[in-house]
Amino acid sequence: MIYAFDTYYYEDYANTVCIAFEGWKSSREVEIFTEQTPITSEYESGAFYKRELPCILSLLSKIVLKEEDIIIVDGYVTLDDEGKIGLGGHLYEVLQGKVPIVGVAKNEFTTPDSQRRSVFRGDSKVPLFVTAKGIDVDQITLDVEQMHGPFRIPTLLKKLDQLSRE
Repeated sequence: MIYAFDTYYYEDYANTVCIAFEGWKSSREVEIFTEQTPITSEYESGAFYKRELPCILSLLSKIVLKEEDIIIVDGYVTLDDEGKIGLGGHLYEVLQGKVPIVGVAKNEFTTPDSQRRSVFRGDSKVPLFVTAKGIDVDQITLDVEQMHGPFRIPTLLKKLDQLSRE
């Protein structure tokens, strides 16, 4: 199973949503998990994970993961070649490397990262940026490229974004 997470922040709470789907080419989810949590910290530039990781972990506590499962986060797993990690990297560490983590980001992070891949989907001239830990990033790049939907943002990731904003 693939579990994709996204969180949207309102004035006093965060809405975290997870869409579970069976495979990279799936057009429909199997299940949707949602949770609203109080915002426990302000946005801190360069430490986005401090705000979002607790939201993901809280919702993740309601999901029974298996070793073959994969988690997708809206953001980065790795940030540079010096070992700096993003939200997905911190999640990977908390889960003790037991579940592969894939980051799919809409905006480019400027530092060089040999593990970051650009994925062009549909007719878009603007890529998505893919990073991963615990799984081959080149294979995941092909998987993200083949996700359902004709546009830059795959169908289920677009739905995830919309649900987190409701």
